[in-house]
This record gives sequence, structure tokens and C-alpha cells, in this order.
Amino acid sequence: MLPSTSPHACPSPVTLRTIESLGELAGKRVIVRCDLNVPLRDGEITDDGRIRASLATLSALIGAGARVVVISHLGRPDGSPKAIYSLAPVAARLGDLLGHSVSFASDTVGESATAVVAALGNGDIAVLENLRFSPGETAKDSDERLSFATALATFGDIFVSDGFGVAHRKQASVFELPTLLPSAAGSLISTELAVLDRLTATPERPYTVVLGGSKVSDKLGVIAHLLPRVDSILIGGGMLFTFLAAQGHAVGASLLEIDQLDTVRGYLAEADRLGVTIVLPTDIVVASAFSPDAEHEIRSADSIEGAAFGASGIGLDIGPETAAAFAAVIAESKTVFWNGPMGVFEFEAFAAGTRTVADALSKITGLSVVGGGDSAAAVRALGFADDQFGHISTGGGASLEFLEGKHLPGLEVLGWQA
Repeated sequence: MLPSTSPHACPSPVTLRTIESLGELAGKRVIVRCDLNVPLRDGEITDDGRIRASLATLSALIGAGARVVVISHLGRPDGSPKAIYSLAPVAARLGDLLGHSVSFASDTVGESATAVVAALGNGDIAVLENLRFSPGETAKDSDERLSFATALATFGDIFVSDGFGVAHRKQASVFELPTLLPSAAGSLISTELAVLDRLTATPERPYTVVLGGSKVSDKLGVIAHLLPRVDSILIGGGMLFTFLAAQGHAVGASLLEIDQLDTVRGYLAEADRLGVTIVLPTDIVVASAFSPDAEHEIRSADSIEGAAFGASGIGLDIGPETAAAFAAVIAESKTVFWNGPMGVFEFEAFAAGTRTVADALSKITGLSVVGGGDSAAAVRALGFADDQFGHISTGGGASLEFLEGKHLPGLEVLGWQA
């Protein structure tokens, strides 16, 4: 196979403004757009990976004597305050991880935020309440976004963008705010771009992509863009059933996107033409229902409806034979990008496939990249440490859009060019 090429330029200070370009920071009010959109259950943070990922930039700014104002969203509160989406527990956890007192403002651009920012001294840090409590953050109207960004800008002398997970969004704190203040990217964004560039421009081979998650439609752009660039694609998760159905197999009550069957057939044909190996499951864990304690059995991929549950059976994980085959391909690879769990890892009975893939990734000698979102949550929930992998992305959708070759407005406003 011919070496891959990429439309993406390697990120560097020439194309991406970094913190080093901002000069002396002591005494300056620095607004930092982080992505602290962590999962919560009953008000408790269940995965603090995104908070940990923000520490390098925030620690550097505090150490430089800046007065740091952290802004972020959490969840989808639809433009009005909702207690379940408050950043208060995030601010508390950030303080624990930094070993530093963190002030918290109970609003975003109101009286509390004004008072909290005014009280900051050199080396102090504060978190403002959820950006998405204001409709201006995600407004479709650019003037409305600019108005909200202008209010935010009054709290800072400098802006640092370090939320890679929202870099693909045209939102007030991501796109408009950097135009109002001297701005630059933080270290998290710089690191993410460097890793993604290795995946697109300079991957060491063999290069394998592992794709899972619920919908094949979420991954169509990635598959199309990476097909000419990789050696193998391993397909798991709910999306696998659309691939099996495209080959003529019955899939019972499993997830299926009927409208994508022709597209998938086209990708299978294109992979064959390019000499790319698409590895599909040969066995499936089929359950009687979507439940952690559902009855289940292992069936071959071509006899899912032959299970005891017939056409009502639902596939909830790849089988052990498939997991072993995926692990073998990963073991022979020098570059692996993984996005999307192999099954319903939240249920122990259906976590084995995801666990096997994670274990295989943790052992390769080359670059292993866990592509954020559910994949990152899965490896941590299954007991793996971040440092067992080359990189755990915070990007989620932004990483996928980068790998699709799309423009990311939150980066382009910082000087980055595709």
C-alpha cells in the first residue's frame, strides 16, 4: 500500500499560537476555556479524566502568576440554569487535583462572577458557572454569540483555548471570544494536535483503526477518510450489525441502520479495492434483553437469530473468538487508533470484548490512541490507567472530525490551518 498523505499541516508555533506567544503573564487575568464536561451520577463525578487533562495548562498559568478564570460547559442545560449541570463539583475536584484553592462563581457573567474575578490575586484561580446556562453560548445567531463573548471578555486580559473537545463547535467561548482578546492554545490542544497529526500524516505501520459505538452513521466520515490511509479496520459495538446485515446476515433485534446498508457495502468494496483489511466479528454475545442480568449466549455472527431468543435476541458484545482475533491484529500493529467500545461495557456480562481490546492496546510497542468519549470512560471503568496507553484523547467528536479532514473553527481562530 502506498504511504498515506494528509491535508493537515503539522501543528507548530508558526500555524498555531501557543501560550509562549503571549509574553509576561504575571498579574494578567487569563480566561481559559477548558472542556470539563465530565460524567456525573447523583452529583458525583464518575470520571475526572477531562479535569486531569486540564491540569498542565492551568498549573503553568498559576505558576506564572496569572489570575486564572476557568470557563467550561457541562451537559446540555439548553440555555437556562439547572442544578444538575452545575460546575460546582467540578471546581471542588479541580481544587483537590491542583492542591490549590479554587473559587467558584455561581453565575457566568453576573454579580457573582464579577466579584469572584475581582478578588483574584496573582496565582489564584476561579471557575465560573456553566457557560451553557446562557443561551448566547450555543446560539445559532452570530450576533447573539458575540454579545455573550463580549460579556465574558470583560473578565480577562488574555484568552487561552484548551478545550479540544469543543474545538469543532462555533460557540461563543470557542470561536468569538478568541477574537476579542490576545489568544493562544493551551498545552492540551497542542498535544492533541501533535498526536492526531501522527495518525494522519506520519503513522508508523502497520496502522490499525478500531471502531465501535452504537451507530455506523457516526463513523462514516472517519471510515471514508481513513480507508486510503490504514492497513486494517476492526469493527465492533452496535455499528457491527449494520455491517453484518450488509453481508446478508440476520441480526435479530440488534442495533441496525437500514438506511446505511448500501453505504457500508460501498466501503467494503472500496476496502477490497485498496487492499485494506476490514475485520468483522465472527461471534457475538446475544442477550434476551438490554439488561445487565439478561440471559445470554455466544452465537456465530451468521446465526444470531438461531439463539434461544430467536429474532428478539440482541447483540450486546463481540464474542471471545472475535476479541482474540482483534487482539492479535492490534498486537502486530505499530499505530492503533480506537474509538468506541466493543459492547455494553457498563454491564459486566458484556464488557469482555472492550476489556480485551483495551488490554491489547496497552501492550503494543508503538502509538496507541484511545479516542476519547465512551472509549476513555470504558478503559478507566475497566481498571486501566491512563499511562498504559500512548494517549487518551479528550476530543471525542472533535477528534473524529479532524480525522475526517474537516475544518475545526475553534482551532482556525487560533491560527491553525488545515
